[in-house]
Amino acid sequence: MPATPAWPPRSAPRLFVPPPLAEGAHVEVEGNQAHYLSRVMRVAAGDTVILCDDQTGEWAARVVETAKRSVIMEPVERLRPREAVPDLWLCPALIKKDRFDVVLEKATELGVAEIRPFIARRSVADRLNPDRARSAVIEAAEQCARTALPVVAAPVSLDAMLADWPEGRTLFFADEAGGAAAVDAFGAGGGEVAAILVGPEGGFDDSERAAIRALPRAVPISLGPRILRAETAAIAATALWMGVAGDWQH
Repeated sequence: MPATPAWPPRSAPRLFVPPPLAEGAHVEVEGNQAHYLSRVMRVAAGDTVILCDDQTGEWAARVVETAKRSVIMEPVERLRPREAVPDLWLCPALIKKDRFDVVLEKATELGVAEIRPFIARRSVADRLNPDRARSAVIEAAEQCARTALPVVAAPVSLDAMLADWPEGRTLFFADEAGGAAAVDAFGAGGGEVAAILVGPEGGFDDSERAAIRALPRAVPISLGPRILRAETAAIAATALWMGVAGDWQH
């Protein structure tokens, strides 16, 4: 007797759509998402699509109708609630846009709660396209079957970030001048509500370093004996924190 096919099929396309999703409520997508479903994935009425809304979780939906410019779907079963993520902020200095795309993508895969970019004195970039940034995190989440998206904040100056720093949040500062070994600092406690701050390609100047270290909750850390590019440092520090103080132990 042939095995019953898995449902929903593992090959079903996955999309993030605006919330809220609910059983039986029709969802219509247009533009690039409709093109992807109808022209790239060639879905037809009756096919299954996995929908996420960054609020209610993950749903299996049936395609109701495909048209030239839109696709209509109907959620039929909630598969998973929105996943919980550790309360970690990644605070990376803005860098060249293609490299910053990598930071956005990998931070999303690794499960950070928020990405809060800043502009340092030696930053080579001073703006972030919000639509490009959101597309990067959505594509990363879709590819990795995430049900949660990180918040991507608008860039601010380093001075403004430090002036508004919340008292209860530990700031692990990746300081090229040296600090505690990151694994020891992350494992020492006090980092359950945490942030990791990583500088730009040119590093921090002395006044910036002094301002960061002056924060009562700042903990300077070292990321090892090798020089890392800015995007590598952000990804490495995030992965290490997730392994030591985050949810990788579950």
